[in-house]
Amino acid sequence: VHLARAGFVVALPEHPGNNRTDNSLEGTIANLENRPRHIRLVIDAAFANLVIGQMLLRNRVALIGHSMGGYTALAVAGGKSMAGPLETENKKIQPVSVCPDPRIEALVLLAPACGWFNYGNALADVDVPILLMTAEKDALALHLHADLVKRSVRDPNKVDFREISNAGHHSFQSPFPPNMTCSDFPP
Repeated sequence: VHLARAGFVVALPEHPGNNRTDNSLEGTIANLENRPRHIRLVIDAAFANLVIGQMLLRNRVALIGHSMGGYTALAVAGGKSMAGPLETENKKIQPVSVCPDPRIEALVLLAPACGWFNYGNALADVDVPILLMTAEKDALALHLHADLVKRSVRDPNKVDFREISNAGHHSFQSPFPPNMTCSDFPP
């Protein structure tokens, strides 16, 4: 709402097979391939929309990604990820097929999940300004994920890193609706 009130067009995609009501693709290479593709489709749809499309600035797209959304943002921005043996049918490490989107101009990564980029020069083609925020008390996306981004993107000077004190992994999320709140669901 804050971004929209400031004049930005905001899209909140819900990834089929990896969302709060259907998580059937969690832990699969299909999920790693689909999420970035979904973002490209959303951007395409926004630019093609008859009402807002002509008002949008081409090549001025920023992505905000929390946790797995951080993986998604990095992949769309040019990161080359690898699926692990638990995510592939043949139980072997293999590259994830993702088509980067040159329209991406900036990233905001909130407690990003980056393990899929932990090899070689996987993030060397990511060359956009990045606001990288982690949570001091995050037990899920450990600081090594942020360290990987800070040292592996093409120009580490484009990374603005901030650690939020006394925050946990889910502190970056909006409050969940009361009907989804329960003691065995951490967010």
